[in-house]
Amino acid sequence: MADLDGLSINLATLRKQWSFAEAVDACLRHGITTICPWRDQIADTGLAEAARIVRANGLKLTGLCRGGFFPAPDAEGRARALDDNRRAVDEAAELGADCLVMVCGGLPAGSKDLPEARRMVADGLAALMPHARAAGVPIAIEPLHPMYAADRSCVNSLEQALDMAEAVGGAGIGAAIDVYHVWWEPGLANQIARAGRMGAILAHHICDWLVPTRDILNDRGMMGDGVIDLPAFRAMIEAAGFHGAQEVEIFSDHWWSRPGDEVLATCVERFRTVC
Repeated sequence: MADLDGLSINLATLRKQWSFAEAVDACLRHGITTICPWRDQIADTGLAEAARIVRANGLKLTGLCRGGFFPAPDAEGRARALDDNRRAVDEAAELGADCLVMVCGGLPAGSKDLPEARRMVADGLAALMPHARAAGVPIAIEPLHPMYAADRSCVNSLEQALDMAEAVGGAGIGAAIDVYHVWWEPGLANQIARAGRMGAILAHHICDWLVPTRDILNDRGMMGDGVIDLPAFRAMIEAAGFHGAQEVEIFSDHWWSRPGDEVLATCVERFRTVC
């Protein structure tokens, strides 16, 4: 199973099948010791118990999902978002996660001002960074595909994410590069190389883009079932100096309907053959 050291399972891939503890047990059955959980899964288990499970099984966490959602219609809402992000940092620190992944948030309710939403994200990240640095938790801005700009993230390209990281400044902030969200991006190779020079590649997420895509949120493809050139993408990531695990993150009504062990077995087979 040594070849699986480079494979991580984002537990969103199994969220409809198992609890956190059950998903951990299943991953271990398949020889997988690297994961990325979500905060709601941790909350359902309890942070102390989840941390115990992580330590008892010698698990490595490529990240914790997610912080972010900074934009809000008023100062009170933005303050609540910042407080929640500080709690997310503390959870990531307790779990020993490599980073806290940021889904930054879209337009505040009633707004059509996308530049202002992006300013709120930048301000929120800047306000969060002293706490994150003190806790030793890197912050990974995850750009999301433009189809999510209104409701999930107004940061929609790797170039934007890196510009924002540079604008915030200092150590401990970079990007989570998810093939699903940036495979289309013009100049992607240059931006991945730039991220490497910045030391800003904090995570690498994989799945595939199906044609047609039947649901913009819950129809991601299993690796090899779509149009993304995953080996070429990985080659760019490694040329930029990142040799961490490839983290499978699949939101899919189809794969959520399948037995969890089948999903994991398929992830392992595809990781070995098409990634």
